[in-house]
Amino acid sequence: MADYDFRVCDGKIAAAKEWLSKEYRGLRTGRAAPAILDGVMVSAYGSMMPLKQIGNVGIEDARTIRVTAYDPSVIKDIERGIAAANLGVGTTSDGTSIRVSFPELTAERREQLIKLAKQKLEEARTTVRIARDESWKGIQEREREGTLTEDDKFQLKDDLQKRVDKANDDLQGAFEAKEKEMSN
Repeated sequence: MADYDFRVCDGKIAAAKEWLSKEYRGLRTGRAAPAILDGVMVSAYGSMMPLKQIGNVGIEDARTIRVTAYDPSVIKDIERGIAAANLGVGTTSDGTSIRVSFPELTAERREQLIKLAKQKLEEARTTVRIARDESWKGIQEREREGTLTEDDKFQLKDDLQKRVDKANDDLQGAFEAKEKEMSN
């Protein structure tokens, strides 16, 4: 059987999984998760900087994160950065650190988050479908060139579909885990 290099397809599938995972880390579930602050940018020292470069982020309890600035003079900047990120969290400062509290999720907000999680899932699935279509076109092109037999083409199509099915199962599993997390 002829071989086909699925590395480009596999790379795009892996990127879709990583993207979905990153997006899901940013969805607030009512529990303290330091990852929600990963995207927070703070205006400090004359430029925009990621929060994790100017402060330490740690979990205080189930619904509270404590952010401790490496330099206490930027506490107000950090507080403004968290507020500007519009994460739906409360902040209080004691002068040396900031407590970020996560309110309980309302049923309505939980439904909105699950709907958003489904949209993110569909975006990731679309990326997988595009990768599949590109690989399938490449396989068909090789058959037209005569470097693949028709039997090889269909064997490669089966291999490609197995990769896509596995990727979609993984993406669905990530969605279900996030949905369960938001329901607790």
